Amino acid sequence: MNAKNVAQTTSKNRRTLTIGASLSYFVLSLVINAAGNVLTVVTSQKIHPAFLGSAYWTAAESGFNKAVFQGSNLMLGWVFFIVGVLIAILNVFLQGYFDWKKFVGNIAFMVPFSVLISFFAGMFSQVLPESHSVMTTIGYTVLNFIGVAMIAIAISIYQRTNLVLHPADDLMQILRFKYFKGSAAKAMWASYIPPTIIGIIAIIILPDFTNYGVGTVFAFLFQGGITGWGDKAIFPNLKHQGI
Repeated sequence: MNAKNVAQTTSKNRRTLTIGASLSYFVLSLVINAAGNVLTVVTSQKIHPAFLGSAYWTAAESGFNKAVFQGSNLMLGWVFFIVGVLIAILNVFLQGYFDWKKFVGNIAFMVPFSVLISFFAGMFSQVLPESHSVMTTIGYTVLNFIGVAMIAIAISIYQRTNLVLHPADDLMQILRFKYFKGSAAKAMWASYIPPTIIGIIAIIILPDFTNYGVGTVFAFLFQGGITGWGDKAIFPNLKHQGI
């Protein structure tokens, strides 16, 4: 057995969670992540003129959806899915070897996640009214930041569970432990290179900046830090599995 296989076997054996506990953490974090993502999108859309923007990945993918598919709630889920598949392929190259279980897990993650994205997009769009007052705008700004924090906390939970990951968060985790010595903030900033490219393409197609704003900047600056904080503060007894 070569060194790579030994490392992979050791990594796989370093798990202390039961499958039931892993699934419970995974389902909880999946719902939190999807709801947080959509919350950033919808609160941004409800304020005119738009200045909030969405979480970083969400802003880029939503911008692409608007540029290519006229902002369809149905297609938003498909955009998230297709981008996820492409990032899963990128992860194989960064990881340095092909782990088919991990790759399939990345893709499998996208199915319920995309469904939940479409579900919450429809629900929040109906429940949250357009903003016509300063107080509503302030409230939506707070909700937008809460959405970013929800995403970061969800990432913290299912990265530690490490059962199956969203490809973007697997990218961040690979960068975090292989290249950035465990720093969540630095790894998050590096993982923002792909959505930056997607966002530039979307703006070239349709020069629309409604998905980018204060919330996007907040996500860029603090989402990685909140994820690192979540590792210690949210379910503190949950340690990283299989790293």
